[in-house]
Amino acid sequence: MLTFIGLGLWDEKDITVKGLEAIKNADFVYLECYTGVLGVPVSKLKRFYEKDIILASRTMVEQEAEEILDKAVDHSVVFLVVGDPFAATTHTDLLLRAVERNIACHVIHNASVFTAISSTGLQLYKFGKTTSLVIPEENWNPETAYNVIKQNKENGLHSLVLLDIKIDFDRTYEATK
Repeated sequence: MLTFIGLGLWDEKDITVKGLEAIKNADFVYLECYTGVLGVPVSKLKRFYEKDIILASRTMVEQEAEEILDKAVDHSVVFLVVGDPFAATTHTDLLLRAVERNIACHVIHNASVFTAISSTGLQLYKFGKTTSLVIPEENWNPETAYNVIKQNKENGLHSLVLLDIKIDFDRTYEATK
């Protein structure tokens, strides 16, 4: 069984009751730590959930997912995500791979930036396409964010712009020790 659990937006206490129960009953707990930022160190999650947590890098989730999926065949595995589990396409890909292998899957949703944006007072139905503002690199500086914002403005819609956070997995891992 593979259970995708949204952690909410900030700390260890944003978890839902269902999410906490699933974590406590899990054999293995993975934390995806590259699409969102926790407001607390992973050590606080470990203490509050009373579980060891395996940090899952982008490489592990996107290219080496077999480790997670192999365990989910015979064990209860949870996959923790800051915000809601399916705000990022990477997580959907992991779900589809699990389904292809006939691994039972369960999803426990939580608040995400997509729901929290309503606290600005802007109406959700007036948002256009969401875009990401990526950190430019040498020989790569996409204009996608600009084009999406421009199109939304022309259509009289608000724009939700997600910032590329470029988390350094090795530094994140070291900080959790």
